[in-house]
Amino acid sequence: MQQSPMNRDSGTMRGRMMIRSGRITARNSLYTAAVVAVRWNRNLAAFYGRLRQAGKPFKVAITAAMRKLLLLANTLLKEDRAWSPTPP
Repeated sequence: MQQSPMNRDSGTMRGRMMIRSGRITARNSLYTAAVVAVRWNRNLAAFYGRLRQAGKPFKVAITAAMRKLLLLANTLLKEDRAWSPTPP
């Protein structure tokens, strides 16, 4: 099984990399949550804005926000605490 991201290459043609495998439901849920978060969460909106200002494409910036959300969720579960706007 190939690992993601995968190239869209054929012969001499070179294409952009994309993710095609993995857990589609989890990825779609994270994507939706990230889109909402970069609009309403100040910290994630600032993070996303910095990436976009640096010239990163939308998909790269939103994927970074998805990863940040996933790490935040894992940390909250590990520490058995609720999310709050200010860190403890």
